[in-house]
Amino acid sequence: MRKLCLEKVYEFAKNDERIFFMGSDLGFGTLNQFKEEIPGRFLMEGVNEANIIGIAAGLALEGRIVYVNTIATFITRRCFEQVVLDLGLHNVNVRLIGNGGGVVYAPLGPTHLAIDDIAILRAIPNMTIVAPADEAEMGRLMPLTVEHPGPMYIRLGKGNEPILTTDDIPFAIGKVFPMREGSDALIITTGVTLKASLDAADTLKQQGISTAVLHVPTVKPLDTTALLEHMASVPVVVTIEEHTLMGGLGSAVAEIVAEANFNPSKRFKRIGIPDVFPDKYGAQLDVMARYGISAEKLVAVVEVLSQ
Repeated sequence: MRKLCLEKVYEFAKNDERIFFMGSDLGFGTLNQFKEEIPGRFLMEGVNEANIIGIAAGLALEGRIVYVNTIATFITRRCFEQVVLDLGLHNVNVRLIGNGGGVVYAPLGPTHLAIDDIAILRAIPNMTIVAPADEAEMGRLMPLTVEHPGPMYIRLGKGNEPILTTDDIPFAIGKVFPMREGSDALIITTGVTLKASLDAADTLKQQGISTAVLHVPTVKPLDTTALLEHMASVPVVVTIEEHTLMGGLGSAVAEIVAEANFNPSKRFKRIGIPDVFPDKYGAQLDVMARYGISAEKLVAVVEVLSQ
């Protein structure tokens, strides 16, 4: 997913002089062809994310479309004030590409786990937040990022995720995508938890529970109208995300549910990382399973809520 994302930036830059790429100590060879062919619009800055955000904002104010890439925790936590004031306040065309959204860097421990990146950036006016489910969806997203107004955060998964999305429905920033139809329950997912959601829906179908799956690649701005339409026809709603329960997709959907005043009310549950620092090292899927971010947990939750 990351490789395709950065290759797209390079392709855009060959045909559009507004495109500028900046990285923060990304390692030898990253976009080396970009560096050799278009050195005037390529900058690999040292480990100083606050500085790189300021530079990106200045370039954007001069008409550039700037793509900034580094580890997700560094591009959100470490330079939060600069992202708020330099990007959000000035509403500039800077695209933050966060490597390892969620618990991708599980082998490195809690310092590198971007479990709060969506929550951090949701609080910033003008910020758009997108979390593609797979490489194919990333390919459809990237051309739309060039002309999209204002700052944007692109959350990258580990890579090599199974291809689950299709070209059947044209991709659009700010839209949701139904992946399964169902009348008994609705699973709302974003990013790489789409796989667990589809697996859970298949299992639930075998048990006689008709479960819809709604993929939400754009967490902000949220397609509230579509979400309400999909929730209106089911009694059970469950969200799942590779993120803390504090301030992510589940919180955003809970806000919608609370203000919708459904009658009868919805049976609602969020699945995600609780309000903790994950304290175990391991693989991404192991950490996700530890906190119930799995098809098995989804099945169990929907079963209980459907009783």
